[in-house]
Amino acid sequence: MSTRMRAALPFVPYIVISVVHVTARFLEHPIDAPTKLLLMPALALGVLWAARGITPWPRGVIALLIASIIGSWLGDGSATFFPMFADELPMMLLCFGLAHVGYLLLMWRARGVAVRRIPLWALAYAVAYVVMIAVLVPHTGALTVPVMIYGLLLAGTAAMASRCGPVIAWGGAWFLVSDAILSFRIFLPEVMPDWTSGMVMLTYTLGQGLIAAGIVTALRRRAARPSAAPAAPAAPSAAS
Repeated sequence: MSTRMRAALPFVPYIVISVVHVTARFLEHPIDAPTKLLLMPALALGVLWAARGITPWPRGVIALLIASIIGSWLGDGSATFFPMFADELPMMLLCFGLAHVGYLLLMWRARGVAVRRIPLWALAYAVAYVVMIAVLVPHTGALTVPVMIYGLLLAGTAAMASRCGPVIAWGGAWFLVSDAILSFRIFLPEVMPDWTSGMVMLTYTLGQGLIAAGIVTALRRRAARPSAAPAAPAAPSAAS
């Protein structure tokens, strides 16, 4: 088995559940509801499986990554987990907002995850944020401030992901696309065709999976690198 296939093996359950869920969403099959709540647990298990054997064990980074995935899981199931609220959207924004804070911290502070400075092309995310807010705000009502804050976190995650390798960078981009489509479905449903419901979850599962797998891969690569070159032996001193 190739190295790439071995690296992907822990995420096979997540991939399978994602394919089932996204297909069900496109087909408007009722199985999409329970499978949605299986996505993030499968991704968390994949992270733990893929990260085993990393030495030294990056427990702080893995804990923050799992916490971000849990935040996303709570956001996915906000109607199920918080039935006391008549409107699930505020809790969904809060849970996903906390997940994005975790991802931002990982991409900013975790050693070995970021590989460069934010590239110039990442300014496109700032432009996307401004355009989205300009279009959505006339329709967001009492949620205007939370939507603006969440959008800033979302664009920030995508921009920070651009500092990392291509897998994480693509993950951040797809996550942004997913939430952009979802935002228009929530606040401008009349302009969004039914098939965009499936596109929300297709881009979401891609984004989450690529970010998580990319972070774990970066941690493994950092652990595999020698920490320092061996010191050269000292030259013998000349006899006086």
